[in-house]
Amino acid sequence: MHIIINNSSMVPIYEQIVGQLKELIIRGALSAETALPSVRGLSNELKISALTVKKAYDTLEQQGFVVTVHGKGTFVRATNPDLQREAGQKEVEEELAGAIGRAKNCGMTRQELCQLFEIVLEDYYDSGE
Repeated sequence: MHIIINNSSMVPIYEQIVGQLKELIIRGALSAETALPSVRGLSNELKISALTVKKAYDTLEQQGFVVTVHGKGTFVRATNPDLQREAGQKEVEEELAGAIGRAKNCGMTRQELCQLFEIVLEDYYDSGE
């Protein structure tokens, strides 16, 4: 597992960890019952506070992605496909909202944004990805 921390990002470090771990879980790169690194182990690897890692793990547990077993560690929770799909859709929605906000800030009209979306969508699906 490879977590990358961007210290110059405006996103808090714990949220960067949460986002990357959620993406790995949703994509299936971390399967159910996979043990995550210990809080101390990940904090040493990333050279950050153990409290930051603990906050990230607690957030993931509150969101239903992991379960912590006292004395054993934190593990990827077996999630149903609907939960994974919902989490993925929520992330897409947040990213689209951000893109719409940037488009509005640079003066794009709704029609221009819709046209651009259609172009990008067509390019993406026509490229076979």
